[in-house]
Amino acid sequence: MAFIDIIEPEDARGTLKEIYEDLKKKRGKLAQIHKIQSLNPETITAHMDLYMSVMFSQSPLSRAQREMMAVVVSAANDCEYCQQHHGQALNHYWKDRERVEKLREDYDNLDLDNVDKRLCQLAKVLTKHPDKMDEDKYLQPLKNTGLSDRAILDAVLVISYFNFVNRMVLGLGVETNEEEMQGYKY
Repeated sequence: MAFIDIIEPEDARGTLKEIYEDLKKKRGKLAQIHKIQSLNPETITAHMDLYMSVMFSQSPLSRAQREMMAVVVSAANDCEYCQQHHGQALNHYWKDRERVEKLREDYDNLDLDNVDKRLCQLAKVLTKHPDKMDEDKYLQPLKNTGLSDRAILDAVLVISYFNFVNRMVLGLGVETNEEEMQGYKY
């Protein structure tokens, strides 16, 4: 149960009702992460604009790589809600639930290529120890794999976004809802 009041769709009025309806139309469902922001509807729109830009816009990183980093960040933060959501989204691309579960447990024990392994490493260190970021240790090896500065920026944007969302989920008591996991558009 959420730690704060939320406005359910059937009780929404005005701008919030319009936002809820738009989200249902575009995304297939209304997620708990949207409802937790219902007391400040404008943040839902800003949040979704950022999410769509970070996760769906043109990028040198694939959608699967972005979902993979989302899962690694969420696992490092022990955010079950985002691990479930973005594990399901990643499985849409990987089509291997067991592999997604192994990623959640420890990406080091997974057969990832060099680029993906280094993206996971970046996700974990920037999440757990942002003060330990070292260009030579974490960024130069990514550049050496052929990733551009734009790709690295996009990786850091994904990592930062999921740290933001994980803290909202954990800080406000957003619950994982099995029904919610079905029917999303990836």
